[in-house]
This record gives sequence, structure tokens and C-alpha cells, in this order.
Amino acid sequence: MDDTTQEQTNQQIPGTQENFPTIESLTADVERWKTLSRQNERNYNDSRTELASLKEASMTDAEKAIEAARAEARNAALSEVGTRLVDAELRVQAATAGVTLPSPEFLNTNAFLGADGAVNTEAITAFVSSLPQPSNTPDFAQGIGLGRQGDTGSYAAGQISRDALSRMSPQDIATARKAGKLDALMRGDL
Repeated sequence: MDDTTQEQTNQQIPGTQENFPTIESLTADVERWKTLSRQNERNYNDSRTELASLKEASMTDAEKAIEAARAEARNAALSEVGTRLVDAELRVQAATAGVTLPSPEFLNTNAFLGADGAVNTEAITAFVSSLPQPSNTPDFAQGIGLGRQGDTGSYAAGQISRDALSRMSPQDIATARKAGKLDALMRGDL
């Protein structure tokens, strides 16, 4: 094989180094397609706006009134359903944030709707983040009536143990009980 046929063979065989594009060329292609896509999107939006204005200009007064009534009905329906959507969005965001919402009677859910009747999630997020976080401390003492608690060493000072009680006479037990030396034993601390 001569050199020209070898070059042609390398260009035709997949997997040779000469067939792969470089990173720079791929990056340039990506940027070129992004630019074209943005340009097409602008053209589409301009065309859509122009078409809407032409339609509106060619409409009769009756058609304009019908279109206005449709838009008003759509906004009214969205507002009606929107309050339910706002309520649901408030509950979801409050649950994920771990806060308690105020009573629905005190909330103006229409304040969370946009002019078009859509839910304003940024306003809901801001409101939920402004609510106070619940405290982790309990409202009342938790250890009441639960039996033995804490270190028995502080309770045992001056108290009589079971072993010492088993060697005492009934008179000594009565005297120790009146003196309060059996309190820890009777509570179950010892």
C-alpha cells in the first residue's frame, strides 16, 4: 500500500484518531446551536405577537366582546380554583418546613394569587419562612410520676438500704420510717 491509500483507509475506518472531532469543535457546535435556538425562539415570539395583534385588529366588536368575556371567565375560574391551590401549597410548604399555619379564617389566600389567577409560590415561600419554628422543649415537666429517675446517689444519703432493713427490729423500722430514712426505699429508688 502506498501512503495515499493508507490515508484514505484511515479516514474510512471508524475508530481512527482522524475521525473524532475535537473538544473545541464540539464546544463551538454547541454554542452555534444555542445561538440558533435563541434566535428561533425570538422569531417565534415575535411572530406569535404579530399574529395576535393582526387577529385582534381584524376582529369585529362582537368577537372582541366574546374574547374579553372568555378571558374574564378564565380568570374567574382560575381565581376560584386558585384559592384551593393556594391552600394546598400553603399546607405542603408548612409541612415540609415543620411549622404550623394560622387558622384559615385569618389568612387572605387571594394575596397569594397573581393577576392571572396563578399561584405565587415565591409569596407563599416567603410567608411560610416567616412563621415561627416550633420549640423543641416541652411545655410542662416530663418526669412527673414516672418512678425512679436520675442518680440514686443523691437520694441515698442518710437512707437505709434493703440489706440494713432486713437486720432491723420492727421498732427500729418504725423509728427509721418516722425519721424519713426509708423514703428512698419506699419510692423504689434503692
